Amino acid sequence: MSHKPELDALTADFFGAFDNRDGKAADVDRLRRLFLPGGVIVKTGPDFTVYTVEEFIEPRRRLLAEGRLVDFTEWETSERTEIQGDIASRFGDYRKSGILDGAPFEGSGTKTLQFVRTPEGWRIAALSWHDHS
Repeated sequence: MSHKPELDALTADFFGAFDNRDGKAADVDRLRRLFLPGGVIVKTGPDFTVYTVEEFIEPRRRLLAEGRLVDFTEWETSERTEIQGDIASRFGDYRKSGILDGAPFEGSGTKTLQFVRTPEGWRIAALSWHDHS
């Protein structure tokens, strides 16, 4: 049985957490159920930063809910996933767009996600990303 469809859905659920297009509220709280409780999130540049899940959620909630970042979406454009038993690794390129502080923007980058299969299903153990633009 391939677990790839489950990992595809989990990844799409992650990207969808930030979507606030058409006036809908972003749902960054869902990250708590997508990640392991001790999950690690790393931004590689330009300012290298390591976050816990909670440290990652709060500033994004404010950014997406207080009107600074609107009509935001990001989506995966390509990916490579390897699954070995109860662990999996995914490298993917993504695009993003929105309106930040009144100015339209677009960007792209690469994310890597590390997954583990728990008794409750697949969860994200770690995520790292690098914005290209």
